[in-house]
This record gives sequence, structure tokens and C-alpha cells, in this order.
Amino acid sequence: MGLIIQKFGGSSVADAERIRRVAGIITDTYKSGNDVVAVVSAQGDTTDDLIEKAHEINEKPSKREMDMLLSTGEQASAALLAMAIEDLGYPVTSLTAWQIGITSDSKYSNARIKQVADERLRRELDQHKIVICAGFQGVNKYDDITTLGRGGSDTTAVAIAAALRADICKIYTDVDGVYTADPRIAKNARKLNEITYDEMLELASLGAQVLCNRSVELAKKYRVNLEVCSSFKQIPGTVVKEDVKVEKMLITGVAKDNNVTRISVIGLEDVPGVAFKLFSLLGQNNINVDIILQSIGRHGTKDISFTVASDNTQIALDVLHESYPNNVITYDENVSKVSVVGSGMQSNAGVAAKMFEALYSVGVNIQMISTSEIKISVLIDRSDANKALEAIHDAFI
Repeated sequence: MGLIIQKFGGSSVADAERIRRVAGIITDTYKSGNDVVAVVSAQGDTTDDLIEKAHEINEKPSKREMDMLLSTGEQASAALLAMAIEDLGYPVTSLTAWQIGITSDSKYSNARIKQVADERLRRELDQHKIVICAGFQGVNKYDDITTLGRGGSDTTAVAIAAALRADICKIYTDVDGVYTADPRIAKNARKLNEITYDEMLELASLGAQVLCNRSVELAKKYRVNLEVCSSFKQIPGTVVKEDVKVEKMLITGVAKDNNVTRISVIGLEDVPGVAFKLFSLLGQNNINVDIILQSIGRHGTKDISFTVASDNTQIALDVLHESYPNNVITYDENVSKVSVVGSGMQSNAGVAAKMFEALYSVGVNIQMISTSEIKISVLIDRSDANKALEAIHDAFI
């Protein structure tokens, strides 16, 4: 007998038929003698529909009220799934974040979990109930509802698994595991049986949408056993763990991210502290910066280019125009970031050259480059993103 956390995404609970299928997966796990806590996302396109409804009323609603609204999607999914399990004759209860005791900071729309209280969950499990939790949400110190941002239900599931010291946390999706690339783009993409936390974290941060990067961070920190598997096929998925048993491949995966904008600040004074001033300003406004390129100073000036997430573009431009009124500021939203990830890169030379050769072979021009021990990312024109990903994948995998 074990304690299993199961998370089901929006596509897995999109309609009544799929909710009943998920109820079957949960009750089969329960019948096998396990305690089960399931975390659910909002059904299908519910979140997008709620955002649209909000904008029909107010073009610029406050983030607090948006969190109040958007959290209802997960609450509805939890209640509906509990009803389906009730109909099968099993003891079950659905809980929201405040009922569980999931506390967060007060950054509305992108809050971080501070603590998961385990008393209510353990009490329900001690009564041999299946527990269904609304994902994606927390409660701050003002007793206001917060939402956890993109992939927030993954984060909820891993946080609960860590708090309860669960035997495993299974993330059920509409794919059957983690692939070496998006199989819709790379025809030869293959499923991985296992992947390290670090590799999965890089892939998640670089655009692979199988797992939320914050959930992988939590899993690594608290050593949560994690598996990505399909809610439509009863087959083994991909295990995310500290280290893999087999010899590491040179490259584990290739990822594409279209959620990126390149911004350039032209004609900055070529003196010490300029970069510090620029990026501390962005940091104070909670704008994360990824790839950075600084030109060689000429004639007393230099240019700095960097990338931000697309949803931070406007606030970044507003901040920069206000603080640098005498500088030219340009931006390009028609770019994509394509990356290769693999812990095998640490002990193998020539990975960058092989990647750049693959891009050259299909006529793709590189705008910016960023590297780490297990990652190389390039910024390219968005229209070239798919063929770039496929060419790189074919070159390595």
C-alpha cells in the first residue's frame, strides 16, 4: 500500500466522458490498496473562456479579481470529478486550496507556494477517502485567493507530494511521456524512459510544455518521485529522477519556445555599471531576462539586447521608455528560441558546432546564443523555428 498523488490536466477532464475515464484511473489505483490524492486543472478551454468573459466586462481587470475568477475553473473540475467517483460508489471529497491550507505569497497571477498544511489531507486519508484537490491556486496572508501561473496544477501536485512524502507523483497528460522533441514537428522523436531533474528542468524552462518548470524545481528540491504518463493509454511513462541508470545520451531533447521577445537598448553610455542599472531596473519590475548580448563599445556607446517572455513585453517597454527617454529602444516579437539539452554535453566537445552546422544546412540564421553546462539556446526568426528544431533533432538523435 502506498500514497500516490495523481495530477490530471485540462484535456484529461475536458468533458463528461473524460472525467469518467479519469475517475476510473483514480478508483483503480485506490482498489489496488493505495491512498490517492488527485489534483485537477480546469476543464479544456475553461480558463481562456473565463479570461474572455472578464475582458467583456473590464478591459484591464485587477490581477486580484482575475485570480478570484480563474480559480473557479479548478474548483468546478474537482467537484465534477468527485461526483463521478461518488457515482462509482467510492468515498471521496473535493477540496480547494484554502480548505487544504496551501498558502502562497501575494504575487497575484503568478504566486509561489510557501507551505502546504497536511492536517486536513491526512485526516481525509485516514478516513480512507479519495481526495480531489483544485490545482493552480493558493491563499495569501490576506486570505485572498491567488493563482500559481502557467502549469500551476503541476506545482500544486508536486507540493502536496512533498508535504505528504508520497511514494510517487504521477502527472497525467494527453501525451504518454517526455519525448526528445515535439513529435508533431520532429517525425523521429522518441519517448524517453527516464530523464534527470536537471534535464527536465531545462527542457521545461525552454518551451517543452509537458511539465511546468517550477514543479520540476520542487521535485528536485524535495526528491519527489515523478512520472509523466498518459491519461488515455495505460502504459509506462517517463520517470523524472536524480540520475539515470543507463549511460547518458549526448543530447536528451530539443525544445522550441515561441513565448519570447527580443528587446534592444541602443546607444547606452560605455561605462561601468550600465548593465547593472538596466537589469536591476527590470528585476525590480519582476521581469525575467533570458539571453543577453552586449555589443563591443564604440565611440563611447554600446548596445544591449536581451529576451523576455512575450507577456512581459509591454511592461518592459514601458519601463525602458520611461527610464531611457534619450535612447532608441527596439523590439522584435517574431522570434523563437530553440535549444538542445543534455547532461552528456558536459563530457563531449563539439556540440555547439554540430548544432550550428545543422542550422546552416537548412539556411537558418542565428541572432543570439546562450549556453550552460547542459544547454545551448539560439534565438532565430520564428518562421524558421520548426525546420530548425527538426534539423537539430535529426543531427543529434
